[in-house]
Amino acid sequence: MMTQMNNDTKIATETEPVQSGPQAEPRPSAPQSVPLLSDSGAPDEGEAAAAEPPAASEAPAAPAPPPALTPAQLEELRAKAAKANEHWDLYLRAAADLENYKKRAARERLESTRSAQESVLAKLLPVLDNFEMALAAANNSQAGAVEALKAGVTLISQQLRQTLTETGLEEIDAAGQAFDPRWHEAVSQQECADAPEGHVVRQLRKGYKFRDRLLRPASVIVAKKPGAP
Repeated sequence: MMTQMNNDTKIATETEPVQSGPQAEPRPSAPQSVPLLSDSGAPDEGEAAAAEPPAASEAPAAPAPPPALTPAQLEELRAKAAKANEHWDLYLRAAADLENYKKRAARERLESTRSAQESVLAKLLPVLDNFEMALAAANNSQAGAVEALKAGVTLISQQLRQTLTETGLEEIDAAGQAFDPRWHEAVSQQECADAPEGHVVRQLRKGYKFRDRLLRPASVIVAKKPGAP
């Protein structure tokens, strides 16, 4: 019986450990990677490959040198380069000639315009002189001054018309003519039994053209049938 009690006391002592005061909590240890084992107990091949350091990247292969040119090919390239230089020189000369032509044409056009203006002004100077003489005659109180002024103005009008005609000015005479919208400007319509319908009954203002170009249309009144709306 004593033997059974000793055994029970031993079992209780092993089951319930005696706490002899406070103890520090154990610090968790860092996790350690454990290699995976295969069924045979050896480390897995994939895990072993991942554990190995990566191999250094291989250097790219150097490009192959270009093939050497033959003497015939070199001679052909030299000929093409010389031809290209020749064409470039021709282009530069043509561009310079074109620019000079533009400048010369603009200068000649300006000189031509100035020459034409000078010619017209030179022809109008005598007309201006006659106007001044007519005004001087009108200021005199002598008998017959009115008739002299009338004759002087008539002479000036004829001289001016002649000068403008020589310059290229043409008068548009629309009286009695069929209405032409290219040269006439209809101001109104008038009932008229004597003139055909669509013809000019009366010209209010003369028209002028410079050769074939219209400067000012003639202002006219066009005839229409009596009783027409």
